Amino acid sequence: MCKITPNPPDADPASPYESLDSRKLHEAADRALDHYLNPSILKSPVARKPSTMFMVAPDIRDEDLLTHTCESLASASVMTSDFAGYLEGPHRHTAMAIQQIIMLAELAVNRMLDNVKVSK
Repeated sequence: MCKITPNPPDADPASPYESLDSRKLHEAADRALDHYLNPSILKSPVARKPSTMFMVAPDIRDEDLLTHTCESLASASVMTSDFAGYLEGPHRHTAMAIQQIIMLAELAVNRMLDNVKVSK
């Protein structure tokens, strides 16, 4: 009697991990695949430790922080506007857009200052 379907191919008995070189090759391939297909595996969460070189005093009042922030934003707005005066075309537009964003942040901080209850 004739067999209609062919025999399944013989499985290769050699393991891909038989030699050290093939193991390294497969580990490298796995890292490459993880890099492109699952990058979160490669990134371990980094414990963030803030720098202590520059610190805001822990006992400073909110109103003082807001006032300082408002003054810093006002200075940044003026510097950006002055800088934009030296530029032309798209670079000037970019600098003016940055200045406008700073100005909007300054307005928001000013509103917060209006809402803060002064405590002395």
